[in-house]
Amino acid sequence: MIIIGGGLGGLSTGCYAQMNGYRSQVFEMHEIPGGCCTGWGRGDFTFDCCISWLLGNGPGNEMHQIWLELGALQGKEMRHFDVFNIVRGQDGRAVYFYCDPDRLEAHLLSLSPADARPIRSFCAGLRKFRSCLPAYPFLRPVGLMSRWERWRMLAGFIPYFNLFRTSMSVLMTEYSSRFKDPLLREAFNYILYEKHPAFPVLPFYFQMAAQANLSAGVPEGGSLGLAQSIAQRYTRLGGEITYNAKVEEILVENDRAIGVRLADGREYHADLIVSACDGPTTLMKFLGGRYLDDDYRRLFTRTIEEPGMVFPGYVSVFLGLRRPFPQGEPTTTHLLDEETASRLRGIRHPSLNVQFRSRYYPELSPRDTTVIYATYFSDTAPWRELSEGPEQLSRLRRGGELHTLPVRRGRAYSLAKRRVRDTVVDFLDERYPGIKDSIQVRDTSTPLTQIRYTGNYEGTFLGWQPFVESGEAMEELVKKNGPVLPGLENFYLSGVWATTGGLIRAAGAGRQVMQFICRDDGVDFTASVDDSAPPPTHVLIPVGPGSPVREPDTSSPPEPVRLPH
Repeated sequence: MIIIGGGLGGLSTGCYAQMNGYRSQVFEMHEIPGGCCTGWGRGDFTFDCCISWLLGNGPGNEMHQIWLELGALQGKEMRHFDVFNIVRGQDGRAVYFYCDPDRLEAHLLSLSPADARPIRSFCAGLRKFRSCLPAYPFLRPVGLMSRWERWRMLAGFIPYFNLFRTSMSVLMTEYSSRFKDPLLREAFNYILYEKHPAFPVLPFYFQMAAQANLSAGVPEGGSLGLAQSIAQRYTRLGGEITYNAKVEEILVENDRAIGVRLADGREYHADLIVSACDGPTTLMKFLGGRYLDDDYRRLFTRTIEEPGMVFPGYVSVFLGLRRPFPQGEPTTTHLLDEETASRLRGIRHPSLNVQFRSRYYPELSPRDTTVIYATYFSDTAPWRELSEGPEQLSRLRRGGELHTLPVRRGRAYSLAKRRVRDTVVDFLDERYPGIKDSIQVRDTSTPLTQIRYTGNYEGTFLGWQPFVESGEAMEELVKKNGPVLPGLENFYLSGVWATTGGLIRAAGAGRQVMQFICRDDGVDFTASVDDSAPPPTHVLIPVGPGSPVREPDTSSPPEPVRLPH
């Protein structure tokens, strides 16, 4: 089996392939594993650009089993915060979105007693949602379930029928309009850091309930550490990863996928080809658009170009500071005034998410330093119109061809990046005096940076947007036919373009595509937990005012509370 792409979808596919007796090889364009799940060094600092919460990093759900099977968490400390996000208005007022529904309800009522009815309704739904998370299916694709298995799955959700019905049918933009307090009316839209206009209430419940159940924290070592752990699990299972290997074409003979051709002309052949890289590139470039029925053609040529069908890209500003800022909280979404937002090129919504990233991953920066990670959703077009250089460029270095090296994009593009960085620095320095004078290293990335590193369509991190036509259509196609293309044998799709959602979905897609492959080959699927390292440990880190552990102060961050495994 050849697997295209060494992101989490490709690595997961490879791990489960090896567990089931297949001999597999992953081809990855970059020099390191992980795809979007990555980080990079700047001096003594590592800038981690992916995991702000990891669904399934704690037990009590099927997501957790997948991570343990992939060896992603073993031997590491899992960190859980008691606040999911803070949303701060232009007037300085803040909403702390506590994971615990009782604390959340008390806090929201203290901010706006007049909004008691929608507050109590939301928190009641959150309480109930916590208890249904274990019933969420991740281990077996619905398309492979028997009628009895589907009925059993649905029966598990019967007690929560009304909760699912209402939380799926009401957009958060609609729900938030019920609040009288103007800050609450805005803040609820930003629980998940950014504004998601197409999201119903359900995903907000899902993420907050998972964190309340201590299963949406962050793993020690960060994003690249997670990817490296899975890559090591893959190689221990006997898999092979070839880096700096950019696929240019999927070789097809008599409507059967038989191999790949790399950018340097080398060809590799295999019995099965799985693409876990960018979906549009796979279908439209590697296969030349030849295997599209009406549904796939509509999805990849029309639907994909409509607004809101694909997750947007990000602009990110990293700052490595030479001193600690203990008053900085892990994550805060600041609602911006129009003047500030206008200086942030490509911004979709007037907000900026600011994370004191060293609270998540202290091991990724020197002692008594700080890493700040500031992001906003950004369209690609405003950056593309300033760029003069190619979006990707392969060059020879150290005797080999590299595909992710920096590209010169011209003066206008560089000035726009600098303006964004300076705007973010000035904004932060007003709120945390001394930041500007403490900067040791800095870095700014745009959606074009994401394209350079991963080749992802329009710089997206997550592919299809859920809860809209694109994501719903893709999930129905996979449920109906499996992760395959019409008319092409021995070929499968994996990763985020074969599903919707984040890292757990990408990892789960690798498990599920192997279940389809095993079915097609008449093989019984099997999976096992990695036992090469001890189970993960867990700590709870208090954040907001009224912490049950101790009140935070301005001189040092709160001490974590170690939890029994």
